[in-house]
Amino acid sequence: MTDTPNRIASVVPASVLLAQPRSDWLERWAAFAAAQRGAVLPEVVIQRAKLVLLDSIGVIAAGMQEPDVATLVRRRAGPGDVPLIGSGTCTSPGEAAFLSGLAGTTLELDEGNQFARGHPAIHVVPALLAIGGDAAGAQLLTALVLGYEIGSRIGIASKLRVTMHPHGTWGTVGAAVAAASLAGADAVGMANAINLSAGLGIATSRRTMLEGATVRNSFAGLSNQLGLLAWDMACAGITGEADAVATVFGGIVAVEFSPDDMLADLGMRWEIARNYFKMHAACRYTHASLDVLHALVDEAGGAIPPDAITQIEVDTYVWAAQLDAPEPKTMLAGKFSIPFALATTIVHGEATPAAFRQSALENRDILNLAARVTVREDAAMTAALPAERPARLAIHLKDGRVLRGETRVNRGDTEAPYSVDEIHAKFRRLAHPIWGEVVANAIEAEVARLDTMASCRALLDLLATPPLSQEGK
Repeated sequence: MTDTPNRIASVVPASVLLAQPRSDWLERWAAFAAAQRGAVLPEVVIQRAKLVLLDSIGVIAAGMQEPDVATLVRRRAGPGDVPLIGSGTCTSPGEAAFLSGLAGTTLELDEGNQFARGHPAIHVVPALLAIGGDAAGAQLLTALVLGYEIGSRIGIASKLRVTMHPHGTWGTVGAAVAAASLAGADAVGMANAINLSAGLGIATSRRTMLEGATVRNSFAGLSNQLGLLAWDMACAGITGEADAVATVFGGIVAVEFSPDDMLADLGMRWEIARNYFKMHAACRYTHASLDVLHALVDEAGGAIPPDAITQIEVDTYVWAAQLDAPEPKTMLAGKFSIPFALATTIVHGEATPAAFRQSALENRDILNLAARVTVREDAAMTAALPAERPARLAIHLKDGRVLRGETRVNRGDTEAPYSVDEIHAKFRRLAHPIWGEVVANAIEAEVARLDTMASCRALLDLLATPPLSQEGK
């Protein structure tokens, strides 16, 4: 056993075993975050934070109606007084953060940030709503902005291993920072929360999304739960390593980490203000292709019969080109398949949640059309990442015509944003069937004035409203 130290050194990177020179990014970031408690955020940031919060509430409530989520709620919820949005059930803060995070990713409708290459809000909002009932509205929005900011910046500053899924990684730090901000942490406490939470991320597999393994939906829920745990640990006096973000994202789950990216334009460029929203209930890598499809269908008169199509050719960037399985077995796998997403959209008219349910997965018209879709990587499109998300389609018809179209960005990106009205309309589509117009409209109004409210309690009370499906039970 005398060779053990040498054997360990031969398989573990030196960056893990040895203390590395530290940047001062952490102290500066923590001081910046602590100073925001008394600061006034730019109006554009406040307004975007309210939109992100409203959108997240809608997708969480809609995801809570899914059978597997509802079953897990029955198994896990209680006792406690934190409402599980859209379920009519209350539970403890940790369980609420976990279950709401899981529900919010289930339908693939949660917002994201293209520069961070992930979905910051769904790693932060469930944790905040689990503990923020008595906070002032402006305080909760500031905590949301800061949690979003650090999660996004870690995503920007690091290059995750290609085998890692981003959910459940830097989002844990986002949830912890949001909790620390809500509690009024000073710079020392904020830095410790960052270090503790950076060491609590989970080992996530990218293959889960490609195979449609729905355990992937739990990753964001665990980040919310672990972020709250990290803050509780910090309050108890437990400490993290000196710069856990640099260690974890500089050689463990990621292959590089740039401290400069954590500070670039800090306080001037806000990541939540350059987020994207989703309308298609599918992986964002499919969205460029779906956007082009919609444009071509509109040009063709509003519909293209599936049996009129002989072939669809898709050229796109590398991450999207991987989504080429034509016959997915689960709803999640269907959302991560460009052939299926295009085919079911042609049949259903829109990429709605219903377009990916079991009946669609078994629909032979959809599956036969999906089998006629070819997806290829275009190296030039890959080179355009992350600023662009290009796709090019050619739809070959039996009458000899070829419908061609291309886009460089997704609808909803900062370069082609959805309007505020479109985002509110999305919330209503999701929320009205769950709560009815009166309650849903009240939630919408409460979020709109949240920055002026002395307490978030009225919003949390509305979110505790049982869904219409439970009336009379």
